[in-house]
Amino acid sequence: MRRAPTFSPHRRAVTASLGALALAGCATPASRSSINAQANCLAPVNVSPERMIRSVAGLRPYRASGFVVRREALGEKALVHNYGHGGAGITLSWGTSRLAADLGLPGHQGPVAVIGCGVMGLSTARLLQDEGFPVTIYTEDLPPDTTSNISGGQWHPYGHFNADSVTPEWREQFRAAAAYSWNRFQLMVGDEYSIRWLPTYNLGGTEQQLLPTFPPDLRELASPQHPFPVERVTRFTTMYVETGRYLRQLIRDFRIAGGTIRRRRFAEPADIAGLPETLVFNCTGLGSHALFGDEGLIPVRGQLAILLPQPEINYAYTGRFGYMFPRPDGIVLGGTFERGVWEATPQTPDIARILVRHGQLHSELRCAA
Repeated sequence: MRRAPTFSPHRRAVTASLGALALAGCATPASRSSINAQANCLAPVNVSPERMIRSVAGLRPYRASGFVVRREALGEKALVHNYGHGGAGITLSWGTSRLAADLGLPGHQGPVAVIGCGVMGLSTARLLQDEGFPVTIYTEDLPPDTTSNISGGQWHPYGHFNADSVTPEWREQFRAAAAYSWNRFQLMVGDEYSIRWLPTYNLGGTEQQLLPTFPPDLRELASPQHPFPVERVTRFTTMYVETGRYLRQLIRDFRIAGGTIRRRRFAEPADIAGLPETLVFNCTGLGSHALFGDEGLIPVRGQLAILLPQPEINYAYTGRFGYMFPRPDGIVLGGTFERGVWEATPQTPDIARILVRHGQLHSELRCAA
């Protein structure tokens, strides 16, 4: 039920847009590679249109009042919702799936259905299997054609609620989900699921202690203590997920555990009522807008430029220039946060601006004191 992401590899168009922007001062950092040889320096990303391997756009399922984890009756079936995670889907996937499983499973016997095969559907399905239940996933789209495949993969809750629109009860759900997910991902760090720890810099911003153990290694850095062209930087460490490989591995685990995947589209709740399972988990993400009439659920488009991998880039950052996440499959440069945009197509001028912003940053990197 997710809107499939769109890929656009047209580097020539982006190069032309870069020229139109006429920002000659934003040189690529290739000439500054000697920075690696100096102490207290970060290797610069080579931000060049010629190194871009693809551009992508995905639609985050955003709700100002936060994600939905709720149980309700659908005829004689029990329906448990688990959707609306905005830009925090990867981050909260195990946690809200745990909350959903705990709502649905008590007193249930027999097979279980999960609708949706993005990160939320797969995480929910795996937890249900861990509890000993046979699970069938019903889905219109499979990875790599899900919104989850577009995610940058940073473990950090981002862009998923409005602070003035959530209740104290929802905040308790959020903290519980974050804590469970934080611990679960740590158990999966390594090459098998392509999850690794990286130092991360918030450029011009601050970080709050969400959990007793997150973010770890948190410190504020003044201008002489960091290499970025901003005054204040916060440094911490978190996990990064190569989302394509991660989702493939979850599907592998699901099938090894005996799970079944069936391709099916649901146009209305009555279609779900026809399933043989009496317990159903709704993990359709943005699809819940139409399927269940959730008018508070809107798309937020995020656009990314993906560059060739640079193994020497061993840090990440977020902030005023956008974000940069280095992954084995490429350097992820973001991004945009476009509310109410339903078109999942990368826009050439926006991709060009992303490259310019990051190119400017890396052309101005310096060595820390």
